[in-house]
Amino acid sequence: MINLTKQVLKLTCTRSIKKMKISILSIVTIIAPLGLMAPASAYSPEDLEQLKQTLLCPRCDLTGAPLNNLDLSGANLRNANLSQANLSQTNLSGADLSESNLEAANFTGANLTSTTFTGANLRSATLENADLTRAGLFATNLDGANFKGATTTYANFRGSKFRLTTSPSGLVTSDRRYW
Repeated sequence: MINLTKQVLKLTCTRSIKKMKISILSIVTIIAPLGLMAPASAYSPEDLEQLKQTLLCPRCDLTGAPLNNLDLSGANLRNANLSQANLSQTNLSGADLSESNLEAANFTGANLTSTTFTGANLRSATLENADLTRAGLFATNLDGANFKGATTTYANFRGSKFRLTTSPSGLVTSDRRYW
């Protein structure tokens, strides 16, 4: 009887251990790939260095790059990815940001005088207190952008999309399409 009890107990423990191993393996199989995924918003250090040295960085990946307080006046950033980049207090006067992805970028207090944004995506970008005097924002996506306190004297917004965009005075545009 004691042998039989030991065998039943051993069999029960073996089954419990197998179930536990399967449960642990299942959890690891589900969670492990999440830990191995690289962050989606990482800029290229080579592109950042190229921009700082030459001011020429068309098609560069500067996603989330710390570009605040730099003098990038006259820089060529056509077709660059600057989404979520910090460009606060940066001098970008006369720069070319045509066709660039600037979604959720921070331009707070930036000098954007005579900067070209033709066809750029500025969706959800922050341009509070930025100077956009004579800036060209032709056919840009400004959905959700914030221009509160910005200077927009002689800025050209022809063909741009404004949905839930905060104007320099703080008024928010309608969420309906205008065109």
